[in-house]
Amino acid sequence: MKKLLVIIFVFSIQFVCAQDQNLVRAKRFFDKTYYSEAIPLYEKIVSEKPSAEAIKNLADSYYYTNDLKKAQQYYRLLIKNYDKDLDRNYYFKYAHTLKATNSYQEANDVLKQYYSKNSQDYLDFENATKELENVSAIGDRYRIKNLAINTKNSEFGAVKYGDSLVFAAVKKKPGLFDKMYKWDNEAYLNLVSAPINKIKAGDSIAYYFAKELKTGMHESNAVFTKDGKTIYFTRNNYKNGRRGKNDDKISNIQIFRAELIKGKWKNVISLPFNSDNYSVEHPALSSDEKTLYFASDMPGTLGSFDIFSVAINEGAYGNPRNLGALINTDKREQFPFVSKDNKLYFSSDGHLGYGSLDVFVSEIKDGTYTKPLNVGLPLNSNLDDFSFTIDSDTKEGYFASNRAGGKGSDDIYQLNEIKPLLIEDCKQLITGVITDIDTKLPLENAVVILLQEESKELRTIVTSADGKFNFKVACELSYTISASKENYTDNSRTLILDKTRGKSNDASMALKSLEVIKQEEKKLAEEKKQKEALELVVLKANEAKAKADEIAQIEIKKKEKAVKAVADQKEKIEKIIAQEKDVVRDKDRLIIKTDPIYFDYDLWYIRKESKVILNRVYELMKKYPDMVVEIGSHTDSRGNYKYNANLSQKRAQSTKEYLIDSGIDKKRIIAKGYGESVPIVKCKTDDACNEEQHELNRRSEFVIKNL
Repeated sequence: MKKLLVIIFVFSIQFVCAQDQNLVRAKRFFDKTYYSEAIPLYEKIVSEKPSAEAIKNLADSYYYTNDLKKAQQYYRLLIKNYDKDLDRNYYFKYAHTLKATNSYQEANDVLKQYYSKNSQDYLDFENATKELENVSAIGDRYRIKNLAINTKNSEFGAVKYGDSLVFAAVKKKPGLFDKMYKWDNEAYLNLVSAPINKIKAGDSIAYYFAKELKTGMHESNAVFTKDGKTIYFTRNNYKNGRRGKNDDKISNIQIFRAELIKGKWKNVISLPFNSDNYSVEHPALSSDEKTLYFASDMPGTLGSFDIFSVAINEGAYGNPRNLGALINTDKREQFPFVSKDNKLYFSSDGHLGYGSLDVFVSEIKDGTYTKPLNVGLPLNSNLDDFSFTIDSDTKEGYFASNRAGGKGSDDIYQLNEIKPLLIEDCKQLITGVITDIDTKLPLENAVVILLQEESKELRTIVTSADGKFNFKVACELSYTISASKENYTDNSRTLILDKTRGKSNDASMALKSLEVIKQEEKKLAEEKKQKEALELVVLKANEAKAKADEIAQIEIKKKEKAVKAVADQKEKIEKIIAQEKDVVRDKDRLIIKTDPIYFDYDLWYIRKESKVILNRVYELMKKYPDMVVEIGSHTDSRGNYKYNANLSQKRAQSTKEYLIDSGIDKKRIIAKGYGESVPIVKCKTDDACNEEQHELNRRSEFVIKNL
C-alpha cells in the first residue's frame, strides 16, 4: 500500500511538471507568434487545467490564424468564466468571430457592451451602425469574381505590372525542405506573376515574379512606379542573406525597394525607417509618386497597426507621419492603396464593418483626409477583405478575401465598381392631395405644413391646381401634416414612419367649405323646424286619436255596461216575476198587479180600502230596495181635459205621499197624472158609460221602471 502511494505521488508530480512544461512551451510559441505550434499545446492545457491566460491565448491563436469559429468558442468560454476585469478588447474580437458566423445581432449586442464603457464611444458606435445601414441600402456596388489562379493556399495583394498580374502566394505543394511559417503552418509567401490574358486558365500559369527577389522569408504586397523600374514590397527583416530578429527572436516585417536594371531587380535595400523592433508593411504610392503610404505598428501608433505616409524626395525619405485619428483607430489599419483620383483605400477592423477587415475609402484633399467610408457590398463580407486596388478610370481592380465560397484561405477577386458610393440616411416620402370633401375636387392654394413632434415646423407647401403635396423625410420618426385653406376647415394627420427606404406614405386630406357649412346649417335648421312642426301635428293628431280612442272605449264600456245592465235587469225581472205573483208583464210594461185604487168623484184622497193595496206595494218596494215605481193616476172622461189632468196628478201625488210616509224614499217614486188620456173603457160621451165603467177609468196603476 505504501509503495502504491509513492507511485501515485511520483506520477502526480510528473503530471504537474508535464503540464507546467507544456504551459511554458505554449507561452513561448505564442509570444513568438508561432500560433500553429501553440494551439495543440493550449488545447491540451485548457482541457485538463483551464485558466484565464490559457483560454485567452488559445482563443487569440485561433483568431490570428483565421479559424474564427474555434476562436468564437473560446472567447465565449473566456467571457462566461472570466468576465470580471477582462480586457474589453476580447469583446471586440469575440464580436468579429460572431460576424464570421453571421450572428450579426449577437455581435452588435457584444459591441454595444464593448463600447458602453465610454459614452462618446457608444455614441460613435451608434452613428457608425446607422451609417453602415445606409451603405447597405445602396445594394451591391461591385461585381466580383473569384479568379481561376487561386488555390487552397493564400493569394492576395494583386497589382498590375505591364501585361501581368503580380501577387503574393505560396507554393501549391511545398517541398520537403521548404520552410513553414509557424504563424499558420503554411509555406512562406512569394511574389508570383501570371499573364492577365491567361488568368482564366487556372493556377498552373503562375510563376515566380523575380527569382532575384526571392528569399526563404515572406515577400508580398508589391507596388511599382509608373515607369515600372522601381518596386516597393514587403519582406521579413532580412540582412546580409539572413533573417534579422529583434531581442525577442521575432523577425518583423519591413518594406524593401529594388530597381530594374537590364531586366533584373537589383539594389535591394531596406527603407531607412524600418526597424528590428516593429513592422513596416504594405507599401502604396500616391499618384504623383512623391508619397509612400504604408502600415506599421511603430511607436506612436494609435492601435495595433496604423496607416503612415512618408515623403519621397529623389530617393531620400522624410520622417514617417501617422495619418491621425480620423483614419486610424485603436485596432488594425492595413493595406493602403491610393487611386489615380486621389482616394486612399485601406482595410480596417477598427472602423465598424461587416466582418473583421473591411475596405474603407477616404478622399485626399490638400494633404487632409475625409472621414473614411465603408466601400460597401458585396466587396466587404463577414470575414477579411483587404489588399484593394482599383483603376479609377476603368472602375476595375482586385482585392483579396477569405470569405466563404473561395478556394481556400485568402483568394484574389476581380472587381468592377457599378454604383457610386452615395451614402444617404433612410428617407421616405409623405405625399397626398388636398381635396374638397363635398365636390371631391383638388384644392388650389391650400397650405400644407410638415411638423415634427406636432410643433416644430419643417416645411410648408402651397398646393397648385392639382392639390398635390410632397415631402421627403427621414425614416423612423413621427410627423404631423396639417392642411388649411381660407374659407375652409382645417385638417391634420399624424404618421409614424418605419425604416423602409423609399416608402411613400399617403397623407391625403379633405377640407370642407365654410360657406357650404353655413348652407347646410341653414338647411338643417329649416329641416329641424319643419320636422318639429310635423312632429307637433303628429303629436296633436296622436293626442286627438288617443282622446277619440279613449271616448270610444268609454262608449264601448258604457254600451257593454248598458247591455250588461239590461241583461242583469232582464234576469232580475225574470227572477222577480218568478218569485212575486203580484209582479206581471202588461204588454211592454212591468206592473204591480193589485186591486184597483179608486177615488171618489172629483176627490184625490186615499180611501181606507185602498191602503191595504198600497201596503202590498210598500212591501214589494221594501223587499227590493232598487225598485223604482211610477204611480200613474187616471180620471174618467167627465169634466174638461185640463181639470182631469190636474185631478189625476193630485191623485198620483197623494198616493206617492202615502208611500213616502210609509218609509219609501221619494226618489224611488214617480207620480204622474194622465188625466182622461188613457181610459180602460172608452166612453164616446159621458152618458155613454155607466157609473161602474166610469169608476174603472178612475184608477192608479203601479208601473215598475227600474229594479
